[in-house]
Amino acid sequence: MQRELHWTDAEEIGIQLAEKFPDLDPLTVRFTDLHRYVNALEDFADDPKLSNEPRLEAIQMAWLEEFQDARR
Repeated sequence: MQRELHWTDAEEIGIQLAEKFPDLDPLTVRFTDLHRYVNALEDFADDPKLSNEPRLEAIQMAWLEEFQDARR
């Protein structure tokens, strides 16, 4: 059983998003869509209202790192 994910788990969320959307460049994703993608993750269990721009940015940057690593 995997642990529940929260907004502060940017690195793990980024990994899961990279696995779920391997061909999607995170820099092309609007924050409204990113918010939706995170909330749709199976292990995500946090309050959707607790997201904010810095948290979404951290997730986007973690996802970007995974996206770039996969292309090297």
